[in-house]
Amino acid sequence: MKQIKNLISSLMILMIKGYQLLLSPILPKTCRHLPTCSEYAIESIKTLGPAKGLMKAIIRILKCNPFGSSGYDPVIKRK
Repeated sequence: MKQIKNLISSLMILMIKGYQLLLSPILPKTCRHLPTCSEYAIESIKTLGPAKGLMKAIIRILKCNPFGSSGYDPVIKRK
C-alpha cells in the first residue's frame, strides 16, 4: 500500500514539475502566496500524502484570486 501511495505521489509531483517547466514560464505571474501554489502543492503532497496533499493544494489554488488571501502561507506539517 505504501508503494502505491509513493508511486501516486511521485506521478503527481512529476506532473506539477512538468507544469513548472513547460507552462508556468509562458503564463503571467499571478500567484498571491509564498510559496507559489505549485511549490505548495509539491510540499503538501510530500508531507501529507497524495489524497490530503491534493485536497490542500486545490483549496490553496481556489484561494488564489483577487478576493482570496495572500502572503506567506506554508504547508502545515502533520503531527
